[in-house]
Amino acid sequence: MLTWKIVKRIGYSAVTSAAILIASPSLTPAQTVTGQNVSNVTAVSAASPLLQPAYILGTGDELSIAVYGYDEYTLTTSILPDGTITLPLIGPIQAAGKTTEQFKQDLTERLRAILVNPAATVTVLTPRPIVVNVAGEVMRPGPVRGTDLQGTPTLSAALISAGGVTRNADIRQVYLRRVGPNGGNQSYTINLWEAISSDSTAADPLIQDGDSIYIPPLGQGEVLDRQLLARSSFSPATVRVRVVGEVTKPGEVQVPPGSSVSSAVAIAGGPTEDARLSRVAFIRMNEQGVVERRMLDLRNLSDANEIQDGDVVIVPRRRDTSFLQMVTRVLNPLGSLIGILDGVDGLLTGND
Repeated sequence: MLTWKIVKRIGYSAVTSAAILIASPSLTPAQTVTGQNVSNVTAVSAASPLLQPAYILGTGDELSIAVYGYDEYTLTTSILPDGTITLPLIGPIQAAGKTTEQFKQDLTERLRAILVNPAATVTVLTPRPIVVNVAGEVMRPGPVRGTDLQGTPTLSAALISAGGVTRNADIRQVYLRRVGPNGGNQSYTINLWEAISSDSTAADPLIQDGDSIYIPPLGQGEVLDRQLLARSSFSPATVRVRVVGEVTKPGEVQVPPGSSVSSAVAIAGGPTEDARLSRVAFIRMNEQGVVERRMLDLRNLSDANEIQDGDVVIVPRRRDTSFLQMVTRVLNPLGSLIGILDGVDGLLTGND
């Protein structure tokens, strides 16, 4: 049975090579989501009614307004950039920041000044494009626009549009900050792990324009089932792996999560005729900043080692007497990686 062996303990700042991908430090949940102490965040289930509030109107929403018996006040209009709409004899009415029910009540009050017993209805015909911010342990943090979402704007759709969660994501406590109808912030934590670890059908909360989502990292010593997470809809469609040495197309390749090392080699075009498949180096940096490596025998082009984002696979040449000599050739100008590979030479130059 193969086991990981520690090559060298290093800090994140010590590795600058593109061969090992390191995330930038994230803001804390309190800084990113709540703007205040985390104790003010409410823990809810994904099916909580608190996550399904009434729609908040905003600039760009297309509305259908009808007043029973008064055709001149029946029209289709969009909320202007200043947040208002304009009606005959009434003028501008503030609509943005209100629910449709709140706006209908305000409209009815204004109509009572000129009409007898007005009965108004307000319907959102075309919602405005939404923009939410996704931060923390996702592959591509930043704004996510409604045009990037696939289908209904849900929490999971936003995570997928942000590239999926990283292997270090703690999806048991996803933070969501939302602006309420009265302008105040409402903050929640949502357990998405239940959605992939239980047999029951889990709810997928809808997201709204202006929502902020933060995926925190796992705490020290905490572990989730990474294979289960990699197979979930929250994971990225592909992970980045660097395959160098004796392969047809060396470089960074996109590999489906949960794939094997041999699959990564195949995606890199497969081994060349000079490849020494009996001693392939598999290098990974773990969450503690420790660079680890295995020697793998891929002569059957089959293995059970699951690849992760940022892994490095080095396929040596059969005629090379020095592994470091080969690495220098295939990785230049990424010379900064060489310093963390001390001791690997003996690993790969043994007898088959």
